[in-house]
Formats: sequence, structure tokens, C-alpha cells
Amino acid sequence: MNKAIHSAFRRDLDRFIAALNKFSAGDQARASQLQTAWKNFDHQLTRHHEGEHEIAWPAMESVGVSKDALAQMDAEHATMADAIAEVGGSLVTLERTPTAEAAGATRNALARLQEVAVRHLDHEEAAFEDLYMSKRETAAIKAMDKAFSRTSPAEGGQFFAWMLDGAPPDVRATMDREVPGPVRFLIGGIFG
Repeated sequence: MNKAIHSAFRRDLDRFIAALNKFSAGDQARASQLQTAWKNFDHQLTRHHEGEHEIAWPAMESVGVSKDALAQMDAEHATMADAIAEVGGSLVTLERTPTAEAAGATRNALARLQEVAVRHLDHEEAAFEDLYMSKRETAAIKAMDKAFSRTSPAEGGQFFAWMLDGAPPDVRATMDREVPGPVRFLIGGIFG
């Protein structure tokens, strides 16, 4: 599931950059749409990283991940937070003044975020994925998975809609395997 979530972050970063590459100066409506999409992306990424720090890292430490490795992940999160803040500021400027210059600055900020985010996502997957899969049946990992599944219907609906928007077959297969169809239908269909 973590890799599926990471796939959605990569997808959205690609979409933002593609949209900014085609941005027409003066397109206030498009600038507002980008800001709306950004707010959801920022929310999903922030929620994901806070959940990792609060829920995943303690569980991963209990199954053998070192404190140093987790500290490195948190340092990468901090680097990403700086890049996220830069993009957020750039998008506020773009929405206020939808010029070619503002679009270029936002695109550059997003390219920087994409660089640090993809580096982190790749690192996290390489460092933890095999260990997670080998320890998936331990009490600590089961408790972690359960903790991540606790969310409000509205939050879950928004998450499922975001995850599945243009998701490739492997992500859809992961969702089918990890989240029962009736749950996805009810939460995603009603609240998504």
C-alpha cells in the first residue's frame, strides 16, 4: 500500500509539472484549479509523512530498523517540507498574478520538490519495503496497518478518490487486495 501511495505522489508531481509547462499567461481559472489540486496534494503528503513519523517509524523500529535510518527518513521529510512550503508560496503568487513568470517560478519549485520527493520515496522503498513484507504478520506491523486504516469516512473517501484517479493497474490491484471492495465503494462512492 505504501508503494501505491508513493505512486500517487509521483503521478501528481508529474501532472503539476505538465500543467505548468502548458500554462497560459493570464489563465486565472487554471491557476485556481492548480491551487485546489495543490491543497489536496499537500494534505495527502503531509498526512502521509506525519503518519509515518507517528505510526510507522515506531513499528519499523520494533522490527529491526535502526534509529539512525529513521532519523535519516525524518531529515528527508524536513527537506521535503521546505520544498513543499516553497511550492505553496509560489502557487499563492501564481493564483494572485497568473503570469508566465509566476508559472515558471512555480514549475521550478515543483521540479525541486519532485527531485527531493522522488529521491526520498525511492530511498524509503529500498530501505523498508522488503523488511516490511517479511514482517507483515508480526503484531507490530499488524497494529501499524490497523492504525493507518483508522480514518473518518470523509477522509477515507477523499483518500480513495485521490489514490484511484488515473491509477495504473498495479495500484488498483493493490487497493483491491488491501481494502475490501464494499468498504471502498461505500467510503469512496459516498464521500470521495
